Amino acid sequence: MNIKKNDIVKVLAGKDRGKTGKVLNVNSKSRRVIIEGLNVYKKHMKPKKQGEKGEIVKLNRSIDISNAQVICPNCKQSTRVGFRTENDNKLRFCKKCQSQI
Repeated sequence: MNIKKNDIVKVLAGKDRGKTGKVLNVNSKSRRVIIEGLNVYKKHMKPKKQGEKGEIVKLNRSIDISNAQVICPNCKQSTRVGFRTENDNKLRFCKKCQSQI
């Protein structure tokens, strides 16, 4: 997976195209990511107990991982991610500035 939790990503497609945010959750099985403050929908919740009021809750929905691109912390540009091994450790690096992500 190119994208991991706590990465800063840019959205490439959809209603939030061009916006950036922090990755909250990555589901590798379904290849979807949840980004903080993006792809927000409102859900109407029924009251659970008698006397309670219903409410409208804002939820972050997931987007496909192919619609998000990592922003390099060094050069501050959206970039593709490369992989290399150093001392038996798999490291991610920026394809533009060659720095470690």
